[in-house]
Amino acid sequence: MQESFVGTWTHETQLSGANLHSLRDLNRRFLELAATARGEWACRGGLSAGILVHLAPLSQPQREAAADCPYALFDLRFRDAAHWQLRLQNARHWRVADEPGEDAATVEFVRLALFYAWHIASVAGITAQLLLGMNGPTAEAFRAATVDSLPSLAVSESAHLSARWSDCAVYWSALVGAASGGNPATLRRVQLHGLQLAAASRLPYANARQPV
Repeated sequence: MQESFVGTWTHETQLSGANLHSLRDLNRRFLELAATARGEWACRGGLSAGILVHLAPLSQPQREAAADCPYALFDLRFRDAAHWQLRLQNARHWRVADEPGEDAATVEFVRLALFYAWHIASVAGITAQLLLGMNGPTAEAFRAATVDSLPSLAVSESAHLSARWSDCAVYWSALVGAASGGNPATLRRVQLHGLQLAAASRLPYANARQPV
């Protein structure tokens, strides 16, 4: 049933191999950032100390396996339409304002994530919602933005980088555990559960904290 679900989902969202490949690369880079997170970034990222402790020892192949999801493992307040409407309409204003002093690797990741979000938002349908957790108004704001407005936002928006579903410790514990366990079938089941979380988030009264 889950395989049927993912097949239908990927067909309806008009996903291309290139889009998914880029998303996997971003997920891998995010997991690497999270694995080395310290202090404020770790707290803001929403991942508990216990999960971070288990994430750090994962090998590169294990992180790549965990990152192989058809949805983002990271978030940049994509459900906050008011935030993005303001930011994208006044992008140059945020070049210096609210500079958080993040490390270069985090800023570079956010810059790439913004370009990816801008590209995905141009795809019709619910793709941006399921892949990135955007709502309709946020996707519209990205579609209306110009590509040259994005780089100036990388520094300020790096302050908002976090783990997707950061309040769902069950999901993250299961993902990290399955990646370290070396069982592809178990990892696949956890990753398919992420699709259900993404779909459930579109429902007004959905409870995203369902068990894996």
